[in-house]
Amino acid sequence: MIPRRQFLCGTAANAGAYLVAPRLVLANVETDRRFVFVIQRGAADGLDTVVPYGEPALASLRGDLAIDPAAMHKLDSAFALHPSLKHMAGLYAKKQALFIHAVASPYRERSHFDGQNVLESGGNKPYEIKDGWLNRLASLLPKTRDEAIAFAPTVPLALRGQMEVISYEPSALPEAPEDLLMRVAALYDADPELHALWSTAMETHSLVKDVEAGRDSAAVGRTAARFLARENGPRIAMIETNGWDTHSAQKTRLSNQLQGLDALIAALRNGLSGVWNSTTVMVATEFGRTARANGTGGTDHGTASAAMLLGGAVNGGRVLSDWPGLSAHVLYEGRDLTPTIDLDALIAMSAAESLRLDPELVMRKLFPDRPLESVSVKLNRNRIPFLLGL
Repeated sequence: MIPRRQFLCGTAANAGAYLVAPRLVLANVETDRRFVFVIQRGAADGLDTVVPYGEPALASLRGDLAIDPAAMHKLDSAFALHPSLKHMAGLYAKKQALFIHAVASPYRERSHFDGQNVLESGGNKPYEIKDGWLNRLASLLPKTRDEAIAFAPTVPLALRGQMEVISYEPSALPEAPEDLLMRVAALYDADPELHALWSTAMETHSLVKDVEAGRDSAAVGRTAARFLARENGPRIAMIETNGWDTHSAQKTRLSNQLQGLDALIAALRNGLSGVWNSTTVMVATEFGRTARANGTGGTDHGTASAAMLLGGAVNGGRVLSDWPGLSAHVLYEGRDLTPTIDLDALIAMSAAESLRLDPELVMRKLFPDRPLESVSVKLNRNRIPFLLGL
């Protein structure tokens, strides 16, 4: 027998629109701060996202992929943003964007599946841990409800675990007519429990209307913002973006990908309005791409990449990097950007400061057996304050 709560939520899911990538996951926890994790599935090229235009070896490594420095958004004397990241450049100017370069998880191979598993589970190696670090983060905070919400056929690994998650799976069923919804509402009106559940389901139905109108990145950003901005809404979210595996035609494909990401962040920012000031958005990928372009106008699987911290709570306007250089003798295994900042530590410290939690506790909970003080990173919370006013 299907519980009434599950039935009502399922009805709302079928009444809503289908959702293609990017996909969104939301968790309800008791705090007035918001933490959003955006994963770039497919290994995003950090060297063409946050471009080290001051690096002498870059142009020869990139060849035809090289971006005209005049078209970039200059951040400082060493780094610039890809031309497609117009909105993020504006956030940087407002000191609401912090870019971290030469960052990587503990994973050192080049399998998408294994790399994403390590990134999302928080393990040292693939399939070592069964649940996800974002779920464990949510468990550190008081819950306001007994479920999280996922706009995806399945819940991503990062949010799997003890915290309950309900996913909205795409359905081939036609949307329920308004007349039917009104009749069901009248039927449940006299039942206090069912009336409350139905009202919640219909509120969710109205919130996902944005996705029905347009299934692009901006639509997902608007939908996420409408949930996160609610006074009693979720406070932790995950957004999945796909298509970052640019083995060929990278110049055009990456430009389109970054334009979509920029639109997503812009929609999230605009939708959150005043709540943006208590929001931290983290963007990261499973690993980077090769420093040298390949023979098909793209790049192959690499190691270090770039991560982003965005939001009104972020102490931005900076690029954080212990830059290793791109000379042949310093490339990792002679082909990749060498990692100098540990992504796990960056996640733990960013989440902790964002949600006012103890960094050491968060590191132990999210990344077991990797205490913060033992992680080899060029990063510490005393020297690098991420967030302002939290």
